[in-house]
Amino acid sequence: MCSTFYCFPEGVACLWEAVVGRARPRWPRRSHHDDGVGLTWRLKDDLPAARRVYYGKLLRGRPVLVALDLFPAFYALARGRQRARDYTTEYEAGRLSLTAKRLMDSLVREHPQYTRELRANTFLLDPGRTREFERAMAELQQGLWVVKTEERYEPTFSYRWDLVEAWLPEHVAEGRRLTRAAALDRLLERYVAGATYASPRRLARLLGVPDAEIAAAVARLTRARKLLHTTVPGWPGTWLVSR
Repeated sequence: MCSTFYCFPEGVACLWEAVVGRARPRWPRRSHHDDGVGLTWRLKDDLPAARRVYYGKLLRGRPVLVALDLFPAFYALARGRQRARDYTTEYEAGRLSLTAKRLMDSLVREHPQYTRELRANTFLLDPGRTREFERAMAELQQGLWVVKTEERYEPTFSYRWDLVEAWLPEHVAEGRRLTRAAALDRLLERYVAGATYASPRRLARLLGVPDAEIAAAVARLTRARKLLHTTVPGWPGTWLVSR
């Protein structure tokens, strides 16, 4: 998994950094003519459109690209055994806003939809309701209800939206079969293998998971000799190191 342009303080890989070949590059004054920004932007569009990665706001409300074999773990943490139709249960329990529910009503009836069509079908076309629409779509993306599958530039710029369950049916099915513990183990092992080291507290903050669940996953992965949980001379606290 990696961010697109945002540099996470927790050390998540950044696609833009990889493209330009240096850490924390300065944003160019003429970004529309910058090769690094252009290639990063094109990859952000082309890879999800080709269904080679998942793209959405999964980590702390920030958009990230996720390898498809890792996506079921994210789904298991966010949705558990739920299907798309269970959005009504979430709304009745007070965990989904009314606007988000109305957008889901429309997408369940017909999907995929482009942004203008979706806003028209939910009476959100008025410019004064743009922020309301964007907040609700961010809510649905973070909850893994919907996914942006295309960015269309002609004849006008627009996004195409679909239900996650419809766009990645096999990966959602795998995520529904995963236990929460197994999903967390998979995420932690993959993340630390890429980052080389991490702290349990930072992982809890990044993934939005309680400290106790992170501690249990660390204990399981340590017993399985997948990770080393240790102190590092001169650094505070304890650290997870990839074996």
